[in-house]
Amino acid sequence: MRRHILAVASVLLLAGCGSGQIGDTGGGQTDPNNRNLALLTGMRGEPFYVSMECAAKQQAAAAGYNINAQAPEKFEQAEQSQMLTGIIGTRPGAVIIAPTDDKALAAPLQQAKNNGVQVVEVDTALEDRSIAVASLSSDNYAGGKLAAQTLAQLTGGKPGAVLALNTKAGTSTTDERAKGFEEEIAKHPNLRLLPTQYTENEPATAAQIVSATLAANPDLVGVFATNLNTGEGAGTALANAGRSGQVQLVGFDASPKQVEDLRNGRVQALIAQDPAAIGREGVDRAIAAIKGQPVERETRTNMIAITKDNMQAQSQYFYKSEC
Repeated sequence: MRRHILAVASVLLLAGCGSGQIGDTGGGQTDPNNRNLALLTGMRGEPFYVSMECAAKQQAAAAGYNINAQAPEKFEQAEQSQMLTGIIGTRPGAVIIAPTDDKALAAPLQQAKNNGVQVVEVDTALEDRSIAVASLSSDNYAGGKLAAQTLAQLTGGKPGAVLALNTKAGTSTTDERAKGFEEEIAKHPNLRLLPTQYTENEPATAAQIVSATLAANPDLVGVFATNLNTGEGAGTALANAGRSGQVQLVGFDASPKQVEDLRNGRVQALIAQDPAAIGREGVDRAIAAIKGQPVERETRTNMIAITKDNMQAQSQYFYKSEC
């Protein structure tokens, strides 16, 4: 039975490798009395980031800090870089950021660091690990493996093709999810993994890819969508084709729309994160760094597989659409 095959991972913040350390601020010095924080998430209005922002605002207020929260309209590097430049000009004590590109954001964040602004990464991270004082995110590789295990069990040993939908190449979180999924699904010889497709984080593009894949692969038995927008698009395509529940769909995240899709059978499982915990801990790490206190460099959170059978018991992991 499904409820017996899906392991529930407790969502606890786990200390990563390496000992706690204080980030070097380069040429700039951080004012330990600076009580201004900036939060720059990956996309405005996306429930994952909304949940993170709500929790971060609460945590900052409780600690007596001001927080300026911003986000680009789309998960794109250009607009986020422009916003970051403006934030650096206001000289907050720290910027808490979900970088939309793991390379292109390095230069402006290095500038922030050089100007005495502490950098804390949340959700996504730079390839260059020397810039941020701390990084907090879900264990995305483990989440991808959990998605593959869940999908393999949902198919019940039925042979067929499986499709993984990624978002944008160079997005650290979804790349890790896809990697974990691909490596785990290879352990199931009845499932034939198709080449991973990129959706550019657009639901309509995800829907088009799934529709085309259904036409080209009549034996499609499963789809893994690496994030919220991709999962919503995949669910729409399967519903329009009359294949909901026949093709098992495992999505990532637990937005209100995805939860409703799980409830009505358009999605068979969701791999949920804990964005609120990431937001709270991001603020705590930023404040500690401003004060010159030791900061844990890497923090990872586990994830949970939610199905229709256990969704009521796991409702605390559903994301918010507003604070």
